[in-house]
Amino acid sequence: MAGSPKDKTTKTSARQSAKTTKTPAPQGAAPRTTPTDTPLPPPRALRDLVDGQHGDPFSLLGLHEREGRLTLTVYLPGVSRVTALIGKTMRVDLHRVTGAPDVFTAVVRKGTKTYRLEAEHDGYVWTFEDPYRLGPVLGDLDEYLLGEGTHRRLWTALGAHVMTHAGLEGTHFAVWAPNAKRVSVVGDFNIWDGRRLPMRKRGATGVWEIFLPGLGEGTTYKYEVLGATGHVAQKADPVGFGAEHPPATASVVRDIRNPVWQDAAYLKHRGPRQSIDAPISIYEVHLGSWRHKVEEGGRPLSYLELATELVDYAHDMGFTHLELMPVSEFPFDGSWGYQPVGMYAPTIRFGTPAEFRALVDAAHGKGIGVLLDWVPGHFPTDAHGLAQFDGTPLYEHADPKEGFHVDWNTLIYNYGRAEVANYLISNALYWMEEYHIDGLRVDAVASMLYRDYSRNPGEWVPNKDGGRENYEAISLMQRANTITYGEVDGIMTIAEESTSYPGVSRPVDAGGLGFGYKWNMGWMNDSLRYMEQDPIHRKYHHNDITFSMVYAYSENFVLPISHDEVVHGKGSMIDKMPGEGWEKFANLRAYYGFMWTHPGKKLLFMGCEFAQGVEWNHNASLDWHLLDIPAHKGMQTLIRDLNTLYRATPALHVNDTRPEGFAWIDGGDAENSVLSFARFGTQSDAPCVVVVNFTPVTREGFRVGFVRAGHWREVLNSDASRYGGGDRGNGGGIDTEDVEWNGQAQSALLTLPPLSVIVFEYK
Repeated sequence: MAGSPKDKTTKTSARQSAKTTKTPAPQGAAPRTTPTDTPLPPPRALRDLVDGQHGDPFSLLGLHEREGRLTLTVYLPGVSRVTALIGKTMRVDLHRVTGAPDVFTAVVRKGTKTYRLEAEHDGYVWTFEDPYRLGPVLGDLDEYLLGEGTHRRLWTALGAHVMTHAGLEGTHFAVWAPNAKRVSVVGDFNIWDGRRLPMRKRGATGVWEIFLPGLGEGTTYKYEVLGATGHVAQKADPVGFGAEHPPATASVVRDIRNPVWQDAAYLKHRGPRQSIDAPISIYEVHLGSWRHKVEEGGRPLSYLELATELVDYAHDMGFTHLELMPVSEFPFDGSWGYQPVGMYAPTIRFGTPAEFRALVDAAHGKGIGVLLDWVPGHFPTDAHGLAQFDGTPLYEHADPKEGFHVDWNTLIYNYGRAEVANYLISNALYWMEEYHIDGLRVDAVASMLYRDYSRNPGEWVPNKDGGRENYEAISLMQRANTITYGEVDGIMTIAEESTSYPGVSRPVDAGGLGFGYKWNMGWMNDSLRYMEQDPIHRKYHHNDITFSMVYAYSENFVLPISHDEVVHGKGSMIDKMPGEGWEKFANLRAYYGFMWTHPGKKLLFMGCEFAQGVEWNHNASLDWHLLDIPAHKGMQTLIRDLNTLYRATPALHVNDTRPEGFAWIDGGDAENSVLSFARFGTQSDAPCVVVVNFTPVTREGFRVGFVRAGHWREVLNSDASRYGGGDRGNGGGIDTEDVEWNGQAQSALLTLPPLSVIVFEYK
C-alpha cells in the first residue's frame, strides 16, 4: 500500500491495487525540487501535514486547481520518487516540495480526473491508487442524520465497510470524533504511521471518513486520533465489525454483507413464541466455559462447534431459548464480557461474524431463540477503547460523579448526548437485524436508573428536579425498546433490574420503560434464602417462599437462576442446599419443581441443570463427567421433564403474567412447610394442582383440596426414581372425594414424598 514499501507483513488483501516489483530506477528519476512556477498549498499547511497536525488533508492532497493550473499533490514519507500514471501512456514525475519533506507535486493537464501513482524506494517500485483523488462516500442524508444523532442504523454509515467506490474495490472507514484535530487510519498497510492516511472531516457532524482502495476482509486497523489537547492515541473502531484476538487490540475489517440465512420460517413465526402467553425456558450460557475440547488442550468450542453441540443439547433438554453472556468484543476474560469495547463486533475468541451467524441460524433451525446479554450501562477504561476517544470525554460524562462506576472501575455513558444515545440504540437494532438475535437481556438496569446507585451522599449529581432518577438513561431505555419493538417483528427485551422501580415491563405510552420482561430478583433472593434454611427451621421463614405471589403480576417476570448465583463465594446450587447426600439432591429437585410451576418464565444457568458441584469458573469447562453419577444424571432428567411438562401444559405457562393463572389452595401451612396451589390456562385448558413438601418427612394421608371433582393424573413427581428419588407417590393419579378442604368442595388424601414437588393435571 502507499508509503509502506518496507512493510513485509501487509496482507495480500491490503495490496490488491499495489503492484510491487524490484526494478532499477528509471533514468532521470532522481528526486527533484519543485519548479518555482508550480503553484503550491500554503507553506504552513504543508508543514502541518508533514507534522501530522493538519485536519483537512483533502484540501491539500490530490487534484486541485491552483492559480488557474491543475496540480497533483501527494504525501509519501520515505519514498525517493513518485510518478503519476495518467491514461494508458502518460507519465508525469512529481517533484519534492522544498521545505516540506515527503510532499511531492506537479502540474498535470487540465481535465485529468483519474490516475494511478507509481513510487520507488530502495529499488522497489510499486503502483497504487491515490485515496485523495476520490470523493466522499457518505451521502447528504447520512450526514444529516449523523449530525442530528438520529441515524438508527449507524453501522451502515460508520465503521469499516468493504465496498466498491468509484469503480475501485476497497474499504470505507468512518468514525465519529468531533473534537479531534486529526484522525487517520493506521495499520500494517502504512506501518501504523498516522501521518500517512489522514481522513476527511464531514463538516459539523464530527465524522471523519476515507475510502482506501485495496484494503479488504481481514485487514487490521485502528484510528490514530490527534486529540483536542494535542495528545495522540490509537483507538479501536467503536463501530468495528471485528477485532483481533485479545490481548491484541486492533479492529479487523469484516465483510458482513450478503449473509446466508435459512431461518425465514422461524423468524416469521417467532413472535408468538416470545409472547407472555408462551412457554419460555432460557438456558444461560457462557460460551467460553460451557464445554472444552480436552483432547485439544482444553480449548473452548468454536461458534461452529457450538452450532452443533450446544444447540443440540439445548434442544434435547427442552429449552426454548439460549441466552448468551456478552459476545460483544471485550479485552479482559475475567469480566465475562460485561466490560465490552467492541459493541458491534462478535468476539473473535470463538470465530468470525459469519460463524456467529451460523450459530444463531442453527439455533433457529431447531426452533430455539437466541438472546444476548447487552451492556449499555458502562464501558472499561482501556486506552484503545471509548475513553477520552477524541481527547475529550466524548462517550462518557466529564464529571466522575456522573461518569465513573465506583463498583466496577468503569465509565458511564453520557446518555443525554444525542450521538451517544444513538450509538447504543443503533447497536441494539444492529444485533437484531444483522445477526437475527431474538432479544436482548439488558444488564445492570438498576445502575442506569439511579444517579446515586452505589454512591454515598455527596458523590452523585441530582437530576434537574433534584431527584435521584437518571432521566436520560430512562429515556434511552424507553427509546431503545420503542425502536427495537417497532422496527423488528417478534423480538423481546428483558431487564435485569433489582429494585422496585415501577413499570419496567409496561409500555412506554403507559409510563413504563417498555421492556418485554423483567428478572424477578425478589423471588430469587427470597426463595434461595428459604431453601438454604435447615428444613426444621423453614416454618419460621415461610413468608420467604410465599411472598413473591404478592407482587407476581406487577411485572412480566422471568424467574432467574443465573450465573450471579453460583460465583463469588455463593457456592453452586447443590452446595446451597442443606443436608447431606440424598437430602441435598432432593432439596434441589424440589426447588426446581417449585420454580417451574411458579408463575413466571424460567431461566437457568448452565451446569445448574445437572447440579454442578462447584462454583462456576469462567476458565474451566463444566464438569460433564458428573453425569456418570446417577444423582446428577437424575437432576438433568428432571430439568428435561420439567421443560417438557411446562411447554406442553398451557396451565403452567399461558397465564404466567396474569392473576387468573394462579390460586392458592393452601399457602399458609408453615408448620408442615407444605404449599399447595392451582395453575390455570384458558377456560378450555386442563388445570393443574401443585403440592410441595419442603421437609424431609414423608406425609401419608395428607389431605389437599382440589379445584375440580374427578380424576387427576400425577404428571410429575420429583421423588421418582428416574430423578434419583425413592419412588414414593400416588400411583400415577388420584380421584377426588366430596370432602371440603382448603376452601375447596373436593379433596383427596395424598402421599407427599420428602422434599418433593408433585404436579397433578385434571383429566
